[in-house]
Amino acid sequence: MFIKPRLSEKAFAQSQTTNTFTVDVPADANKYEVADALAKQFDVTVASVRLVNRKGKTKRIMNTTGKRSANRKGTQADIKKAYVTLAEGSHLPFFAAAEEEIAKANEAKAKEAKKASKTKKTEKSTDKEAK
Repeated sequence: MFIKPRLSEKAFAQSQTTNTFTVDVPADANKYEVADALAKQFDVTVASVRLVNRKGKTKRIMNTTGKRSANRKGTQADIKKAYVTLAEGSHLPFFAAAEEEIAKANEAKAKEAKKASKTKKTEKSTDKEAK
């Protein structure tokens, strides 16, 4: 089964807060097939699966070539999404790069806070010595 991850800000936020990942699945797939495919492919434990059928949007297409210009209606393909909640301790590597950036930023903030607290301590000690 072909499973395509949906990489968006909303999907990233869900993966961080509730350990729920969003993937596109074939239209004929059911919950059990999706759970088995993810468990086999990524070696994770699946807690629950929710499926959503999203109807394709209707789009207007402008045709301006030639004498006759007309508007046509086209549609995007229908999409079936699966919201997969993983058990504690399981994780999918879809957002690995973003998670690394967040970890580096947190380390940098911690270093700055530590450096700031050291400078405050030295200022207090020099003030006491001056008095």
